[in-house]
Amino acid sequence: MRDTTTVEDSMTTDTQIAGTPSAGAAAKKDGGKKKDREASLWSDALADLRRNPVFLIGAFLVVCMLVISAFPQWFTDSSPFASDACKLQDSLKTPSGDHWFGFDIQGCDVYTRTVWAARNSVIVGIVTTSLVVIVGGGLGLLAGWTGGLLDSFLSRFTEIFFAIPLLLGGMLIMSALPGNAWSVSLVLAILGWPQIFRIMRSSVLQNKNNDYVVAARALGAGTLRITLRHILPNAIAPVIVVGAISLGVYISAEAALSYLGIGVQPPEISWGLMVSDASVRWLQAPHVLLFPAGALSITVLAFIMVGDAVRDALDPKLR
Repeated sequence: MRDTTTVEDSMTTDTQIAGTPSAGAAAKKDGGKKKDREASLWSDALADLRRNPVFLIGAFLVVCMLVISAFPQWFTDSSPFASDACKLQDSLKTPSGDHWFGFDIQGCDVYTRTVWAARNSVIVGIVTTSLVVIVGGGLGLLAGWTGGLLDSFLSRFTEIFFAIPLLLGGMLIMSALPGNAWSVSLVLAILGWPQIFRIMRSSVLQNKNNDYVVAARALGAGTLRITLRHILPNAIAPVIVVGAISLGVYISAEAALSYLGIGVQPPEISWGLMVSDASVRWLQAPHVLLFPAGALSITVLAFIMVGDAVRDALDPKLR
């Protein structure tokens, strides 16, 4: 009787186990409904940025400045280029309910000029950064992947530009060019691309001998395909970080050149030019200096905040 009961219990247990779906089958069933996303550096970085308050605040400020620079007429009804924009009888009047930022030395509305000056300052930052990333990143990719004599030549050629100070070289070159935002962008790009070159070259040298590149070569992938599909996506992360931080630096450099009188020239407007004009009477009327300098500082800080957050998100050592 004991043996019969034991056999019957075993058969019952086996039947229950056979009728119960396994964990693997359940997982497979759920996998048919939901597709798992493959983890990658970019997806993880994006998830980190969404939770980073520094990035969110910086990105919000950056978007605000981009909208203001693109559509200044949305934020002010008047134009600083109108014939009656400045009235000497309003010179150095303090802020009021009708004119939030007051008036400058020539009787121009400081708020209107601050809003419209954002365009030239942001143009310099974006155009300069784009040129620097394209030129410096392209040459760095070429030098790092090719190596040999071309790499040596480009590296030595880059060292020549590293020996030229940014502001001093900018002053020298701008003396022969018209004073507008596009000229300033070109000059800053000429002097700023070597930094991106070195970063891209170093990143390519670190990635060109990795296993996925060797595997792509073994499978018969061509040089162009390996460069664009494997090397560039994995080497571009530090360039993006430095480019985001440098954008604010180039806006500051434009303001410094304009302050020295060799950057953006009247009748164009920029924050550096406004600070230069206000420096004569800033003790008598500090509001003339405070508002354009504050807008410049907030913009530079916003881009630096975004760049720092992106750097932290793309750095695998911090994970």
